[in-house]
Amino acid sequence: MGRKTSQEIRQAVHGRIRDKIAGSAERPRLAVYRSLHHIYAQLIDDAKGVTLVSASTVETAWRGRTGGNIAAAKEIGKLIADRAKEKGIKRVVFDRGGYIYHGRVRSLAEAAREAGLEF
Repeated sequence: MGRKTSQEIRQAVHGRIRDKIAGSAERPRLAVYRSLHHIYAQLIDDAKGVTLVSASTVETAWRGRTGGNIAAAKEIGKLIADRAKEKGIKRVVFDRGGYIYHGRVRSLAEAAREAGLEF
């Protein structure tokens, strides 16, 4: 047995988190994924298996800008909250995706809260 990679450890942590939380139509799951250069957020209704709203730094409005920093995470947090409010979603369940609640993940969550999402 070899050592686990950081990706395998994150996947295991994420699996344990997903055992405990699930999104619904009334309170969808705000799932966060981050890579070195981008950050992605989506609201998911797990009962139907449907993504209701999404926002990321790979969208055309972000062309030519970097998405791998805290400032980008804050903008994506505000954007996902605004799009959620347009769909009538006010409350969500936060899924940090196996990442530590720190840095870009925390910034995205706090920006979404400040923009009006409750979780």
